[in-house]
Amino acid sequence: MTQELLLALLGFAFVTSVTPGPNNMMLLASGVNFGFRRTVPHMLGISVGHSLMVFLVGLGLAGVFQTWPPLLTGLKLASVAYMLWLAWKIAHAGAPGEGRVKPQPMSFWQAAAFQWVNPKAWAMALGAVAAYVPEPSVAGYAMVAGVFALVNLPSVSVWAGAGQAVRRWLEAPGRLALFNWTMAGLLVLSLWPVVTLEM
Repeated sequence: MTQELLLALLGFAFVTSVTPGPNNMMLLASGVNFGFRRTVPHMLGISVGHSLMVFLVGLGLAGVFQTWPPLLTGLKLASVAYMLWLAWKIAHAGAPGEGRVKPQPMSFWQAAAFQWVNPKAWAMALGAVAAYVPEPSVAGYAMVAGVFALVNLPSVSVWAGAGQAVRRWLEAPGRLALFNWTMAGLLVLSLWPVVTLEM
């Protein structure tokens, strides 16, 4: 990979990782509801899970959906159902420590698995492989996945940190409820690409 192509890939990985999307909306909400430290496994799961996705897409996983279109329909339905459920959980989250059962932040494995039903993650993976691997090769796919692993974690950490920063201001139950419902609404709005996702 040339230096120019690598710099372009770094820019692509940064912009797509740091801009709003399902992962970052959930990290912002997690930072508010659980704090930065308890959100670290969630952030690590996103970075590792997405990097693995990029690598596997490069190896030809996207071709499976082209060969069997019903699998793409199934992915879309699973994405919508799971993200609606997550939005419901975010909207109904109480203040930390409220209720008999304490809410838990997303685990490493849950966050890694979430990438497979995240439409933005699919778009990022497909776009990166198509644009930044001019000659198909395992080494090329590994390079793109590695760049995403390097750039993604600090990028998504900004969102969890922002949530932590406004946590004290949102200690008032009314403000927290408004914030959680807003985050849930934004997560639902982020479902729009699922309808138009093409592989």
